[in-house]
Amino acid sequence: MEEKENVATSDEPKIKYRGIKAMPFIIGNETFEKLGTIGTLSNLMVYLTTVFHLKKVSAATLISVFNGTTNLATLIGAFLSDSYFGRYKTLGFASIASLLGLLVIVLTAAISKLHPPHCRAEETGNCTGPTGGQMVFLLSGFGLLVIGAGGIRPCNLAFGADQFNPNTESGKRGINSFFNWYYFTFTFAVMVSLTFIVYVQSNVSWSIGFGIPTVLMFLSCALFFLGSRIYVKVNPDGNPFSSVVQVIVAATKKRRLKLPENPSLSLFNHLPANSLTSNLPYTKQFRFLDKAAIKTVDDEVNPDGSAVDPWRLCRMQQVEEVKCLVRVIPIWVSGILYYAAIVQQHTYVIFQALQSDRRLPGSNFRVPAASYIVFAMLSLTLWLPIYDRIIVPVLRRFTGKEGGITLLQRMGIGMALSVLTMVVSALVEERRRSAALTRPTLGTAPGGGAISSMSGLWLVPQLTLAGLSEAFDSIGQIEFYYKQFPENMRSIAGSMFFCVMAMSSYLNGFLVSVVHKTTAGAATGNWLPEDLNKGRLDYFYYMIAALGTLNFGYFLLCARWYRYKGTGEKPLEVVEVAMETQKPEKPPVSV
Repeated sequence: MEEKENVATSDEPKIKYRGIKAMPFIIGNETFEKLGTIGTLSNLMVYLTTVFHLKKVSAATLISVFNGTTNLATLIGAFLSDSYFGRYKTLGFASIASLLGLLVIVLTAAISKLHPPHCRAEETGNCTGPTGGQMVFLLSGFGLLVIGAGGIRPCNLAFGADQFNPNTESGKRGINSFFNWYYFTFTFAVMVSLTFIVYVQSNVSWSIGFGIPTVLMFLSCALFFLGSRIYVKVNPDGNPFSSVVQVIVAATKKRRLKLPENPSLSLFNHLPANSLTSNLPYTKQFRFLDKAAIKTVDDEVNPDGSAVDPWRLCRMQQVEEVKCLVRVIPIWVSGILYYAAIVQQHTYVIFQALQSDRRLPGSNFRVPAASYIVFAMLSLTLWLPIYDRIIVPVLRRFTGKEGGITLLQRMGIGMALSVLTMVVSALVEERRRSAALTRPTLGTAPGGGAISSMSGLWLVPQLTLAGLSEAFDSIGQIEFYYKQFPENMRSIAGSMFFCVMAMSSYLNGFLVSVVHKTTAGAATGNWLPEDLNKGRLDYFYYMIAALGTLNFGYFLLCARWYRYKGTGEKPLEVVEVAMETQKPEKPPVSV
């Protein structure tokens, strides 16, 4: 549906929201970008150890640093987007950086002088490693991919939502659907990457296997720039963090002042004439921040109504934006431990698969251990269209809410499912280990340890639950950050999801290390040894489930306390005179 809605005052340019008409370009860009980057990175461990002849520990460390840096780089990209360049320019630059990064990696595979000489099977252990120049060239490709991901990941989601008018019913529904389809493209890309692209890389040619993602990334760039003429391009509002710091500094300076009885009418509440951000209602939470907007005899005001010294006197709108951030942080923290459960379905489940019977029933074909993750992606991919097109409309009739249920309710369902996922995972691991110890085994796994006679298909239920959990919580988180962050920080809001994933990965590594060391001398034996049959991985899963239960209780407390942005006791009064007498210095939006 094409949306053409005027916003702001009659003196300002009309904004044409193209809505669904812009989606083929944005969703296409997102799909091909994910196919390109994930298709390259999903099999990178094998490439580094077999082509570049890196040690497993070195390769694992390099990839961990790369993944962590990539996720944390989204904060920098979001900051630059919201402060200086805007989402359109940031996405354009980042897309080109990603294309160049993929091109560098495909060159390392295609040109013999850019990688170590081939090593025959009988020479394993004595293979020639990469030269300094070869590693520098490879790392330059990684660096370009970090730059690309740092700009694309936080901005793509917000840029897509910018194309819908949030003030119309069709626009709100369009945004809700976009969040669902955004994650759908991600899971689709993962599924294709873990199957077709990985197969080509491992069984046909590394250069062709890396060349396919590079071509797909080129198509991503082409689609993005083809839609340039119809995009709504929101201009940056300046450094969003300076406003946050100003409120904290001003509130600290006036900490000894007494708050007025009627803050919504008494506090400084100037609204700049060229601002199109939503006028937030006054809320009574974190009232100590309200002191930043108390106007004293020492506070001077410019002729246009703005404060002379914004470090002493802040607008009430600024204060409410800071309150939005403070309210979101506790919810964000709960996501870190939630993902600790999901991470297990991408790491230890592979080790479980390696020591299970991976043959398909009635055949001798063995499913690659890493490919079992596809079941989680498959359940998520199949569920999303059903949820978006069938369940949400039905729920909307009963609740009257655009998304059928609230964002926090959706996230809570995902958290509850993650706890159930870990319980099922523990039960399946008990069955696998018991079969390995009490029944005839099927040989030795590549990494050591007997292969249990339990079918690997027993891993499908826990992976299915993990996929459904992400369908609720992950998409709920993405939408929650976008809608609850101040409007001038939406790219930063997009980066928060990836920061959760980064912090969760670090937390998971910490938990694995602590459990491995503390249980080494325990009566039950090491829970996480190299051979799972000699350990108690099920105990570790139960521990994650217990932590998830505590985290779920913490989340419920935060959700009960939380107040959604835009719901307050009384709307803030605006200075209408300024809006009537002044025209904006520059249009905040270009089309």
